[in-house]
Amino acid sequence: MTITPGPLLQSVDNPGDLKKIPMEKLHEFCEELRQYIIDVVSVHGGHFAASLGVVELTTALHYVYNTPYDQLVWDVGHQAYGHKIITGRRDSFETNRKYKGLSGFPKRSESEYDTFGVGHSSTSVSAALGMAMAARYKGETDRKVVAVIGDGSMTAGMAFEAMNHAGVADSDMLIVLNDNGIGIDPNVGALKEYLTDITLSPAYNRFRDDVWNALGKLPVGKNFTRAMAHKLTEGIKGMVNSSANLFEALKLRYFGPIDGHNISKLVDTLNDLKHIPGPKLLHVITTKGKGYALAEKDQTRWHAPGLFDKVTGEIYQKKYDTPQAPKYQDVFGKTIIELAKQNNKIMAITPAMPSGSSLKYMMEEMPDRAFDVGICEQHAATLSAGMATQGMRVFCNIYSSFMQRAYDQVVHDIAIQKLPVVLCLDRAGLVGDDGPTHHGCYDIAYFRCIPNMIISSPMNEAELRNLMYTAQLESMQQPFVIRYPRGEGVMPEWQTPMEEVEIGKGRKLKDGQELAILSLGHPGNFAAAAIRNLKNDGISPAHFDMRFAKPLDEALLHEALSAYDKIITVEDGTVAGGFGSAVLEFMAQHGYKNEIKILGIPDRIVEHGTLKELHHECGYDAEGIASAVREMMEVKVSVSL
Repeated sequence: MTITPGPLLQSVDNPGDLKKIPMEKLHEFCEELRQYIIDVVSVHGGHFAASLGVVELTTALHYVYNTPYDQLVWDVGHQAYGHKIITGRRDSFETNRKYKGLSGFPKRSESEYDTFGVGHSSTSVSAALGMAMAARYKGETDRKVVAVIGDGSMTAGMAFEAMNHAGVADSDMLIVLNDNGIGIDPNVGALKEYLTDITLSPAYNRFRDDVWNALGKLPVGKNFTRAMAHKLTEGIKGMVNSSANLFEALKLRYFGPIDGHNISKLVDTLNDLKHIPGPKLLHVITTKGKGYALAEKDQTRWHAPGLFDKVTGEIYQKKYDTPQAPKYQDVFGKTIIELAKQNNKIMAITPAMPSGSSLKYMMEEMPDRAFDVGICEQHAATLSAGMATQGMRVFCNIYSSFMQRAYDQVVHDIAIQKLPVVLCLDRAGLVGDDGPTHHGCYDIAYFRCIPNMIISSPMNEAELRNLMYTAQLESMQQPFVIRYPRGEGVMPEWQTPMEEVEIGKGRKLKDGQELAILSLGHPGNFAAAAIRNLKNDGISPAHFDMRFAKPLDEALLHEALSAYDKIITVEDGTVAGGFGSAVLEFMAQHGYKNEIKILGIPDRIVEHGTLKELHHECGYDAEGIASAVREMMEVKVSVSL
């Protein structure tokens, strides 16, 4: 299906072309850009509501600033689709998030207009400040730097650290605060209420705008009189409204709030701000999902809805003839409620991912025991540690790739103190279309080196339930990691009775001949499929589900290494430093000389694609495992799995 952009959008191959459009036609251009995003995402999928909300802001920024010389830094990047379309990627936009196609996020290697690679939140102000300081050092006094950050991303400590520095670094940069009241889920915390107060109390801003406009018309010089206006408004700010005090206290000149969907107002304001030196913040009010009524009404659902009918709004669901297994996240979300009803010490924490982690179910049913703390992974980890010191059994649910942001807190606040915090790592392993910023590749390796840690990974839903049950027992007195993948499991009938699992104890699933496969976590299902298909070649490997990367099941390893000359390990973590490396270390320690092959995520950045495509590329899907077995067994047979 070919999607044709409107005539104005067709005329824009780069921001230079955009600047040729008369101001009075920019509204029409924005409508075409918004419609093109709707048309493409409805058919090809991707993030949706965020980019609709910043169509006018994106257009105004590229219209006013001299990009890419002027540096534009997006935060997270969910909202950068309009930016990509304007900056030369309109005709390839249909490949967005597809294997070998455009990244769903800004990416430096993809375009000179993508000044900084993003995917995680709250990095834009730090990156932009670094660019502005470098520009000043190099004498590039005409180069402007702009960071666009959402109010959800602003909740993270890193954003405050950067603003604290920006206020005294005296670099020429603009922070655009895109305030829509929601990230993936509704924003939480005092900052949200503070920004709401600003939005609902505009007296100071009206006064400042009136003075600004009036003095700018006086004949004694625009810059001089507006400098006077700034001093005047500073003096009366506390008398009229204290809403700007937070940012002004950080020595950031505050402007706004202004309507983020008024393209003329945005262009005029940005043109004015270009000529004001130093660090400043423009507060812009937008609506996530703007221009698509259903997305405006239910912004969480339409953050990344999948494929849908743009006319009716029907979100297409997969249709199955047989019962399907649930998502691992939903098994977690339902199981923790079961456990919490039995154990009143259970508490739960998530940093801004209640829907993605399915902790929303517990938050709805037990609001005094489950909490969204905002985009604050470090705080989430140490908050959990504080609760644990008081006897609580805390499940801290953080996506694997976001867990990296709280590494010091896990080491310093949880592991050293040997506190029984349960770290549930959703999206462990490759995650698919979101690509390298979201792949949960590294957690086995970076946790395995920390003393006192238990690292587990379930092969199916029943095992996830058993590990969760085990982790909350009073006998567990140390940190407990449970990592599980994005997407569906393998058990339609998943609500099995929960049983305690012996720590560091794996399972022998199948006896075999000559070769043993040692798997960790969900990829054990790929190994089982490979073994079934290898029967056609007369090959019968043994299969061990190891369950734990730390501590290892030493008795099971001795059994496997003594009985089988050839060993294949399989994991959805990095081959460097992961579960396979742990097995190699065990072999070296005990003098084993078995032939071994480690399958997992290779030592390189894996790009985006479907899970099926990426598992195949990395060689640990069923076909890859079977090929590795044949290679080790020196069987030259090609079988399509």
